[in-house]
Amino acid sequence: MASLKDVAKLAGVSLMTVSRAINSPDKLSKATYISVKKAIDQLNYVPDVSALKIRGDRKVPQLIGVLALDTATTPFSVELLQAIEKTAQLHHCNTLIVNLFDAQDAEQAINTILSYRPNGIIFTSMGFRQVSIPAKLHDKHLVLANCITRDIEVASYVPDDYQGQYQAIEMIIKKGYKKPLCIYLSQTTLAGKIRRQAVEQAWQDHDLDINKLTTFHLNLDLGDDHYLETITIIEQYFKDQQAPFDIVICGNDRIALLVYQVLLGLGYQIPSQIAVLGYDNMVGIAELFYPPLTTVQLPHYQIGEQAALHLINRLSDTTEHKIACPLLERKSV
Repeated sequence: MASLKDVAKLAGVSLMTVSRAINSPDKLSKATYISVKKAIDQLNYVPDVSALKIRGDRKVPQLIGVLALDTATTPFSVELLQAIEKTAQLHHCNTLIVNLFDAQDAEQAINTILSYRPNGIIFTSMGFRQVSIPAKLHDKHLVLANCITRDIEVASYVPDDYQGQYQAIEMIIKKGYKKPLCIYLSQTTLAGKIRRQAVEQAWQDHDLDINKLTTFHLNLDLGDDHYLETITIIEQYFKDQQAPFDIVICGNDRIALLVYQVLLGLGYQIPSQIAVLGYDNMVGIAELFYPPLTTVQLPHYQIGEQAALHLINRLSDTTEHKIACPLLERKSV
């Protein structure tokens, strides 16, 4: 890789002149600038931004480091990373995204991020969860996106799962649904707990008996293959056309996808015989349900955008910022 010295030698100028051509071209004569520019283009020279940051060069754009715990490896929350990058670009900042596959063994990823001297770091996760923050990050300008921690006091931007689920349940109650079958995410997950709490509180707030809610939690902490438990649950209650429920409340859209397949395979019509409510508005999938799935939008884009702005605007609060989850009413309810 070409160095600053190589450019200076080819152009026949000093190192200082090359530096000025890169950072303050208005201070050079047009002929000198053109000569240096030709040498840069010929050698494909790229300035060493990390070195400039170490020297404290104020003209170097801000760098936002992103530690992506599973986030970059799934389609469900890729919007979060896109939002961070687009927001950073809009404010003339750079981003460096490093995948993190195991929060307990993060040293190499963290060292990579820190070696570039970022102005701040966003710690993200796939799926709203509680995370452990490695000690090396405790004194850094840090913000969490789609996760929370008990390790340190730090700002976080997370989905308001309670608000989203509560709003959805209010909607189905107003439409007259009174006999739901609830198939939730694992009890060990934050989303699984919060969404169930919202369902039951909305039910009680409308003077309905929560003891009449039929409830299941999938064992997803044992692996995604446990989504298939949904099939057994549906087949158990929908053996004939006299099902005891009028709606299936699903912990997420992946559960709803299985519910659709089994119900339609058994000859049920959605929503005339049984309604289905999802959650997440799963990227690339939710729009393909037939009939279109009523669900709740996870605000991944807004979470990423706000986390990036937190660093760009140099905010210092340690608040848990809850981002609203809008209800998307379609044809399955």
